[in-house]
Amino acid sequence: MAELEQVLAEIKRGTDEILLEADLIEKLKEGRPLRVKLGADPTAPDIHLGHTVILNKLRAFQELGHEVIFLIGDFTGMVGDPSGKNSTRPPLTREQVIANAETYKEQVYKILDPQKTRIEFNSSWLEELGAAGMIRLASKQTVARMMERDDFKKRYGSGQAIAIHEFMYPLLQGYDSVALEADIELGGTDQKFNLLMGRELQKAEGQKPQTVIMMPLLEGLDGVKKMSKSAHNYIGVSEPANDMFGKIMSISDDLMWRYFELLSFRPLEEVAQFKQDVANGTNPRDIKIALAKEIIARFHDDEQAEAAHQTFINRFQKGAMPDDIEEVTLTAPEDGLAIANLLKDAGLVNSTSDGMRMIKQGAVKMDGEKVTDTRQRFEAGITAVFQVGKRKFAKVTVG
Repeated sequence: MAELEQVLAEIKRGTDEILLEADLIEKLKEGRPLRVKLGADPTAPDIHLGHTVILNKLRAFQELGHEVIFLIGDFTGMVGDPSGKNSTRPPLTREQVIANAETYKEQVYKILDPQKTRIEFNSSWLEELGAAGMIRLASKQTVARMMERDDFKKRYGSGQAIAIHEFMYPLLQGYDSVALEADIELGGTDQKFNLLMGRELQKAEGQKPQTVIMMPLLEGLDGVKKMSKSAHNYIGVSEPANDMFGKIMSISDDLMWRYFELLSFRPLEEVAQFKQDVANGTNPRDIKIALAKEIIARFHDDEQAEAAHQTFINRFQKGAMPDDIEEVTLTAPEDGLAIANLLKDAGLVNSTSDGMRMIKQGAVKMDGEKVTDTRQRFEAGITAVFQVGKRKFAKVTVG
């Protein structure tokens, strides 16, 4: 019993919700390797730190001796997951999905043990359904049930279009669990409807319904929106070490603790001590450096983490960057915020023409790198430290 409690505590660490926990306990008591599924649609080539919150939990199941299935949604990726979307997502071509899927396999092995990971593609069974199978699958749910989804409800209420194929997505994801006979499925909190659909379809097929484990969503660099490629506020696990270091150092001090909670492997007691150190006067920047080095060592190695730290010192600390940089939030128009306007609105220059002149003189830097393109524009979601001359600094978030 003590061992079961220890295993359950490890599984529950960092989770947002488990449905149903009693079912999970009963499955663990069976003493067999459980089939633990995580699906990901390859909608873009990069896996980012937000994805690793769930991947880390999948790795924990591997270490506990369970069968881990990383499911690449090469079929559902062409449909498009409507979760959290306020409009119909443009479909991807099969070529785009396949190209992205290949990079996914390589990147997940930065976290998962390749020898213990079962890779599956849902086209293996979804393509075989055919038109008749799709109709039978669609008959399993009603329009009223689909409209219980919060995002569908909001879009319908505001008069925004909902394409018929979007109703199919939860059914297809749920059918994946039937095909794999999953015991457990992991997902983010925004996936609750889709994850529970898997339970319903498994019951309809006479299978024991999967346990759903939902992980919290990691905020992006802006500290507001969830980390995503579409919001341009993410850190890719394959990015160069220097870029990763600079991005992590750009997050706010408050957001740093959220990253420790969801990304760090340090014992919770050690993180609590970090918080106490900051309360006692330690510079939060020094704690943030420890976080950056831990994450970079995980996806690169210790040597590159140290080198990235030294590069950061050379760029910023030796450049006399002050500790109390003013933080500014600006709003970007649809076509992005022009660099000269950004500098002016952040109070770093007196006018846009002054900003253009300073760029041409080589006096403008972004995260320590010289800005040379006077036409550069910034979309919502980026956070960076801008410098004009030797003494003017601002940490700018474009919203």
